[in-house]
Amino acid sequence: MPDIGDLMTMGALVLVIGAFAGVVAGLLGVGGGIILVPAFFFAFSYLGYDTADLMQICLATSLATIVVTSARSLSSHHKKGAVDWDILRSWAPGIAIGAGLGVVAASGLRSEVLMAIFGGLGVIVGLYFGFGRPDWRLGDAMPTGVGRAALSPVLGFLSVLMGIGGGSFGVPLMSLYNTPIHRAVATAAGFGMVIAVPSVLGFLFVQGDPAGRPPLTLGSVNLVAFLIVVAMTLITAPWGVRMAHALDPKPLRRIFAVFIMVMALNMLRKAFGW
Repeated sequence: MPDIGDLMTMGALVLVIGAFAGVVAGLLGVGGGIILVPAFFFAFSYLGYDTADLMQICLATSLATIVVTSARSLSSHHKKGAVDWDILRSWAPGIAIGAGLGVVAASGLRSEVLMAIFGGLGVIVGLYFGFGRPDWRLGDAMPTGVGRAALSPVLGFLSVLMGIGGGSFGVPLMSLYNTPIHRAVATAAGFGMVIAVPSVLGFLFVQGDPAGRPPLTLGSVNLVAFLIVVAMTLITAPWGVRMAHALDPKPLRRIFAVFIMVMALNMLRKAFGW
């Protein structure tokens, strides 16, 4: 039976994490995974949970929250007619295959390796978020044929290794191929569903060493963090949306880019034992 005091302490920390992730998601239009994974890792580590598969738990729990938040976001965008269903349908199979391969890879990697991957990719995401220009283009339309077959599994695979949905990679990719930003954000919510659902199903069957695990962890998904974060993001994301309409987003994006890079660099530092 889990200790009630431990559960209350963990719940309080996760409550703050979920509230912050929801505000940022609403304010800047990014998924919470880029925040949740490092926040979960440092919260669980602070509480003394030191299982060898701690990073896998953080990735899986983040992806579990994305199942719910992406479904809600996709439904809202669909009602506004913003989702490009042609892109979503054609890219979904490859993304799902990549997500499945990501679960296999993540379950076999040490936490330190996953931390290094998250840190390296997080720096790239932060740089693009801070310095990317909306007029950058790689093409006039999303790739088809061989290009789509090559890129779609990579998108799913890397997203699972970072515990994120479709926004951090999907939105820049679609923007670079001339998809209007609002349509890219809406369609990326569908990418998030395609990434999160198969990967969470896979992570539920990944059993690690029970010693040192956070309480109430099913497979690799921590149920306490999942439930609290979902509840908090549903409450606080609308606050972020209201703030977005009242504030200039450009300096906020740059501030958030620095924040992402600091978290990513700190994850790299931990991965290499510095």
